[in-house]
Amino acid sequence: MKKVLVAIADGSEELEAVCIIDVLRRADVDVVVASCMPTESLLITASRGVKIQADCHIKTCVDQAYDLVVLPGGMPGAKYLYESQPLTGILEKQRNNKQWHAAICASPAVVLAQHGWLKGVKATCYPSFQDKLIGAQVDRAAAVVVDQDNKLITSQGPGTALAFALALVEVLLGKEKAQSVAQPMVIHAA
Repeated sequence: MKKVLVAIADGSEELEAVCIIDVLRRADVDVVVASCMPTESLLITASRGVKIQADCHIKTCVDQAYDLVVLPGGMPGAKYLYESQPLTGILEKQRNNKQWHAAICASPAVVLAQHGWLKGVKATCYPSFQDKLIGAQVDRAAAVVVDQDNKLITSQGPGTALAFALALVEVLLGKEKAQSVAQPMVIHAA
């Protein structure tokens, strides 16, 4: 079974976080939702006031292996993700081991670009943050960008969260599995 880490914090975009978690679980992926709050609180308040209960705190995840690490966007959630030393270590390990990692909305710019991880990489993010993707090959139009060579998936925002989540399923489990998850959700374009 594939194992995925989804990092969240106060101010994470709830539509993105819940969509990612839900779609991956529909695909029978083992999803670990980790809070990146410095207070170690597992209950986070998302960007629109929705409460989300994490499974664990990120510090308990550092010695685990993941097939994919995913960062929802939202502010100041993405800032908390950027500032999380345990998450930074996990992401560095993913990158060094050529393992999949993904970010949507503000997170490609606020987390990945600020760590200097996007040089030469194909990426996108929330439109008003696209100029902050320093060194990246920015696709301003694509809803989802999959960079196979760098094992990175990025997306633009809440409206692209479902396509993003299905792209995650596809890279982990194949196109047929992504379609089998999309079909009962009545997604005709998948």
